[in-house]
This record gives sequence, structure tokens and C-alpha cells, in this order.
Amino acid sequence: MRVLTRLAAITAATVTALSVTAALPAAAATELVVNGTFGTGTAPWWNSANTSMAVDTGRLRVNVAGGTANPWDAMVAQNNITLTSGKAYTLSFDAAASASVSAVTTVQLADSPYTNTLTKTIALTTTSKRFSFPFSSSLSTTAGQVSFQLGKNAAHTVYLDNVSLTETTSGSGPIDMTSGFYDDPNSNPAVWVRNNSGDSRAARIQSSIASKPMARWFGNWSGDITAAVSAFVGAADSADKLPILVAYNIPGRDACGGHSGGGAGTEAAYKTWISAFASGIGNRPAVVVIEPDSLGDFDCMSETARQERIRMLTYATEQFRDKAANTWAYLDAGNAGWTAPATMASRLSSVGVANVRGFSVNVSNYYTTSQSATYGNAINSALGGAAKFVIDTSRNGNGSNGEWCNPAGRKLGTVSQVGGGAEMLLWVKVPGDSDGNCGIAPNVPAGTFSPDLAIRLIEGT
Repeated sequence: MRVLTRLAAITAATVTALSVTAALPAAAATELVVNGTFGTGTAPWWNSANTSMAVDTGRLRVNVAGGTANPWDAMVAQNNITLTSGKAYTLSFDAAASASVSAVTTVQLADSPYTNTLTKTIALTTTSKRFSFPFSSSLSTTAGQVSFQLGKNAAHTVYLDNVSLTETTSGSGPIDMTSGFYDDPNSNPAVWVRNNSGDSRAARIQSSIASKPMARWFGNWSGDITAAVSAFVGAADSADKLPILVAYNIPGRDACGGHSGGGAGTEAAYKTWISAFASGIGNRPAVVVIEPDSLGDFDCMSETARQERIRMLTYATEQFRDKAANTWAYLDAGNAGWTAPATMASRLSSVGVANVRGFSVNVSNYYTTSQSATYGNAINSALGGAAKFVIDTSRNGNGSNGEWCNPAGRKLGTVSQVGGGAEMLLWVKVPGDSDGNCGIAPNVPAGTFSPDLAIRLIEGT
């Protein structure tokens, strides 16, 4: 492994070194909850009056009496939780109920004055859902408590599983990186130029696109994903450059657009794949965009599919946090013309954005950097201001005309660099790769390089 402490602020003409914030090598996050999977019974969990609890088919079943006046009149909890003031944490769990009821979950002092550092009201239904709440602790104590307050409802049963409280550590340490982003010699544009050196367009595509740093996309076409990712990151590390990668293999991907459908066949298969992806990076430095469109697509998915996707994306963030300590991972947050910032912030929270560095906007779209920065800042404000975000500028030089699938008149944007209205501006979408059989490239499948599209992006036509 070469130098881990390098990154560049790259402009079209110069390379400028600067200090930015990146991830320090870190061990897997320490789990603060004991027996959150209830694999060893119920201890050290305890229950109050008006409840009884037992392990039922691998979950904690809590029978709750009706007629209580307050949520805390019927609860289950675990004490002796250690918290440090100012540190970031994420509380996550799966929960369902025998009927639609409201509950409250807290992280607080176990004894008087019961000071809360996290309080969230949750809506439980008969379908198990994954909940994830990032927060910054206002307490320093060894006497903390995770509680589920279930009273003030008619009699019902609650099911809990996979309860987790971890300190958020990925992507948080300051280090200095100065050598630049990796220019992929095997990008689609670079391969086309090598194979078509006699074409009159080759020199322009080489100088304007193929010679610029951009992302490598990985999916079900990549074969052995650990080996593929490791080879790419290793080549970048040998060149002392920072690679940009995209993980794009979630089942049912591109649910709204439809041109890039596919992905891993099952939830289990995806979890295996994304874990292997993170392992392929290891402790080497990398930037990863996680599953473009996967949260924007919620509006085109069933509730069952959304809950499955929440579980998969949450697992992905945990894998990058635990297995790729020097990776800056960004969950994709759609674009400025798609989902309201508050809605997107809620979705990001539900899939563990606090486990990774932040989120990406405008991937494979055309909104200006200014519009995208405004959108990203609005999302970050709704998240509480702790996340970082990056903007895809590969094709936003002329902004958006309202079309997303190979529209005419678009132009290359600012090349990959640090800063510029976001933590980084990145060429995430490969310029010249088709969005699908649509627009000005009706016969070019999604992900296929088109020299005609590339030239039009160079010329802005």
C-alpha cells in the first residue's frame, strides 16, 4: 500500500494540494448493546410493569397491557450503556407490532433525572421495519439506557430484533492528501480511444474526457467483486492516486427509469456482494458512491420492496464502516428535481447515513453545481448538519432541461476536484456512456459508450 494520506484539489488546468478531512484507520465499530439479537435469551434486557417478555422465533416478543396513561408505563430497556458527550452514535433496530401503534425509543440516563440524548416517536405496524437514528450524545456517562416505551396504547404485542448502538467513526479523522484522483486507463472512453485511434473524434475524446479522473462502476458484470475492486483500488494505490468507485448492484435497481434494471437476485445475494466489495477495498483509500437512485426510487416501489432496500442499504453502510476504514462512502440522494430535501434526509437516516461520510447528489443527472449545492445543503440541514456531500458534475455544464435520459444540449462539467460548493465535485457518471435507449441515443443501451454522445458533451450540443 502506498501513501494513505493523499487527495487532490484538481482543476481543469492545475493540481493544487490542500488539507481535507478523511478517514483514519479504525477498528470495527464497538457494539454498545449486549445481546441485541436475543440469541442468548433476554438478559440483560429488563421489562417494567404492564409488560412481559420472551424470545419468540429469534425476536424479543413483548406483551403490553392496555390502559396505561404514559408511554413509559410499559417498557423494555437495557442499562449500563456508556456514552461520551459530543460523540456521534447510531441507534438501529427492527420492530413490528400486532397492530398499528405508536411507541417511543430513547437513549437516556437510566436514573433520575432521566436526561434524554435521543428521543424518537416511531410508528409500528404488522410489517417489520428497520429504524436507524443517528445522534450526537449530550451525555458522558456509564449509566446510560436504551429504552422502548410502549404504553398509552390498547393491549398489543411488540417484536424487537437486531438492536444496535454504535459510535459513528468512519470518515471522521483529519489527514492530508495531495496527489490527485485516479485516471482510469480502462474507462469506457479510454478503451474506445485505444481501439479507434484512427477515428477523427479520438483525439478530442482523449483530451477532453478519457484523460480525466472519473468513477469506475461495479455491478453484476464485474465477476469476482472482491478481486475486481481490489485490482482497481490496488492500481490506484500503486499510482499514488485516489480511486472513485460506484457500487451498483442492488436488486430492482433503476425502478423508476427502467433502463438500467437488474442487480443481485436476492437480498442475501446483495449482502454477500456488498460485503465482498468493501473487503476488496480494505484499508486502502477510496471514494465510493453507494447505489445511485436507490433512495429516489422509493416512489416507484412497493412498501415491501422499500423495507427490503432499507435493510440492504443499512447493511452496506455498516460494511463500509467496519471493513473499509479509509473509504469515503456516500449514499446516493438523487437530484435537485426529484425528492424533497426533508424526505430525502429521512430516507438517508433510515439507511444509516451516519455510518458513512455522507451522501451524493446529481449522479447521472444534469442540474447545475449551484442547484445541486443548494439541494445538498438543504438535505444536510435536515440531517442536522453533520454529513458531507459530493456532486456529480460530469455532464452539468449546461444545466438541466428537465430531461434525464440522453437529452440534447448538455455539456461536460467541472472535472473532479475538492471543494467547489461541496466536499468534492466528481465525475461519477462516465461522460459518453448512454443513459438508455432514449433521447438522442435511442439505439445505445444504458452504460454503453457512444462517441457521438461524448462529442456532443464536449461541444455542448
